[in-house]
Amino acid sequence: MGRGRPGTPRPAAVQGTGGSSAVSKCSAAERGYIQDRFLRLLAGRQRRRAPLVHRGYYIRARAIDHCVQDFLQKTQSHPKTQILSLGAGFDSLYFRLKDVGLLHHTVVCEVDFPNVACQKAALIKRMKELSALVGDAGGERLGAVTFSGEDYKLLGVDLSELSELERALQEAELDNEIPTLFIAEVVLTYMENSRSDALIQWAAERFSQACFLLYEQMHPEDPFGRVMQQHFSQMNSALRSLAQYPDCKAQQRRFFEKGWTECSVMDMNEFFTCCTPEDEQQRVQALEPFDEYEEWHLKCSHYFVLTASKGMEPSWTPLLSNMTVPHRDGPVRMAGSVTAAVCAMHSEIPGLRRYGHCSVLIKPNVILTTGGFGEEDGQHCRMRNFHVLIKHMGYWKAGFVKKENPDKRWDERLYHTVSCLSNSLALVVGGRTSPSSAGLGMLWLKFPETCNALDPDDITVELVNVQPAAEPAALRWRHSTTEVIFKGEKYLFLYGGRSVMEPVLGDWYFLHTQELSCTVIPVEGPVPEGRHSHSACSWKGGVLIAGGLGAAEQPLGSVFFLRELEHGFQWQTVETHPPLIPRYSHTAHVHDGKLLLVGGVWFHPSSVPGITVIDLMTGLCLDYTINVEHLEWPLMLHNHSSVFLPNEKELLLIGGGGNCFSFGTHLNPEPVLLNLSNILSSH
Repeated sequence: MGRGRPGTPRPAAVQGTGGSSAVSKCSAAERGYIQDRFLRLLAGRQRRRAPLVHRGYYIRARAIDHCVQDFLQKTQSHPKTQILSLGAGFDSLYFRLKDVGLLHHTVVCEVDFPNVACQKAALIKRMKELSALVGDAGGERLGAVTFSGEDYKLLGVDLSELSELERALQEAELDNEIPTLFIAEVVLTYMENSRSDALIQWAAERFSQACFLLYEQMHPEDPFGRVMQQHFSQMNSALRSLAQYPDCKAQQRRFFEKGWTECSVMDMNEFFTCCTPEDEQQRVQALEPFDEYEEWHLKCSHYFVLTASKGMEPSWTPLLSNMTVPHRDGPVRMAGSVTAAVCAMHSEIPGLRRYGHCSVLIKPNVILTTGGFGEEDGQHCRMRNFHVLIKHMGYWKAGFVKKENPDKRWDERLYHTVSCLSNSLALVVGGRTSPSSAGLGMLWLKFPETCNALDPDDITVELVNVQPAAEPAALRWRHSTTEVIFKGEKYLFLYGGRSVMEPVLGDWYFLHTQELSCTVIPVEGPVPEGRHSHSACSWKGGVLIAGGLGAAEQPLGSVFFLRELEHGFQWQTVETHPPLIPRYSHTAHVHDGKLLLVGGVWFHPSSVPGITVIDLMTGLCLDYTINVEHLEWPLMLHNHSSVFLPNEKELLLIGGGGNCFSFGTHLNPEPVLLNLSNILSSH
């Protein structure tokens, strides 16, 4: 699917992307994401894809269908219309539209490389279900028209050769004077910019009533964008348009400059939120077990759908939905930046390339990291080993912890919490193996009172199962556990998260830290909406909850303080100004009356989350970028962990990353140190 430069080996690689996307669409249809019985006939081979890939191809198909059906509806009073699908590959659009009776007076013309067009023509002739819909094929054709039916033409031509394309369209008897919809679904980006620009301009100039539908990638320079670009380069099909047209605004400008009079564009997060009915969103979210929200939202923020038109009466604007579009146009106002530096380590020890893990300070200058998904012995797997970092004389030493008791007690969990209750005791709560398995219960981690805090390999951890007194409270993941104090007694406040049955939880428990029994303590005030992947910090004997992902899989921008009263606790809203940009999958720390939010995922298109500092006295909310110029790899700050070192005013970022759609898995290779002294003293 897509184009290459003449005279290079690129077209074969580009065509390969079309075959693989047909297989992915077919897998999504098998699971009920899209209704399309023709995909399996056209895809050739079948392969089960991951839920994340299903969602990615679902939103792509949904956006194209939304716009195509809008075009057919708005032009139904015209006696004749045309759809010209550029780089159509093994797409099933014509067959679907014909099957449901939407092509009363519309001719569909598909263009792709000659060998792709020949393969598709042979498929159609061979498959009765397909040839019956096309009707009489009118015998063998010569020239660029590989296949011709009454309302369907298949042209074999290289799109980057505009004169050849024009000749082929004349041969296929396309009419320049009737409403014509051009579709380019991840096609133009593989062409040289000068050639794709020429094509966009030619379509506007040559057709008197023209519409253009473009679906493509953007944001090449943020961490996810760098992984995405690298993937396409490795496949020998580089994304060429990204440098010149990196975002929605640049693409919109491109179309206006090339002669189009109307142009709307939105990223796929916005399309899913604003142009997909709520019941349909819920249907898709419930189709199969899913727990890769970060990668889904990042994928959606790196693809856009654009519609442009000229000469249409009334003008064609399918992306101006009836729903109110929450415009997030302006850039985030940054108060400054914090520089990221690779952590000074004594030795290169694997074990910290992971995500969905937990890192906690178990003694001064000793950090324990457990669980998550990552790299072990060259394999990607759920992590069994415990990792320890020890700071000595300004350097960090790394090592693996010895574990007493069998591994099965650990269960290789993700998205759990670890709370240190004393120098020698920590409690593991919840977590999961797979999103379709019930959440895991609680576990004690016992450290020896005296251990050589300078030798990582000298630390032993004993794993002790907790009797199921508070088990129901613990069967969750993506939750938080925070120490609170009530009437002088310590409790763990367990809040939110999700479970197999409930995609989002809004309940809470007070666990008495000694008996681990759930204690009923009255809580008043406005209850926060259910959430997971939020942050929680102890402050003034209570808890600060910030952000998270809500019930509709939308990031939340609220901050709550659970404050201790004489007879219980009270929820209070923390007002921030400017309002906090909704985010989730971040980490948080409190220092000197300031709440620090680190990384995460948000829907704001102009930047990725860095560090946000909220002054808890005044509510002032300031955003800082993280300067990564000293890092040789993309720093992905979601599903990471962070440890704040108050004496040095430093933040140690450990792990992070994830499975980036179909572009491969990115794991941050090394811990990163952020010096926050300038932003913490400047307030």
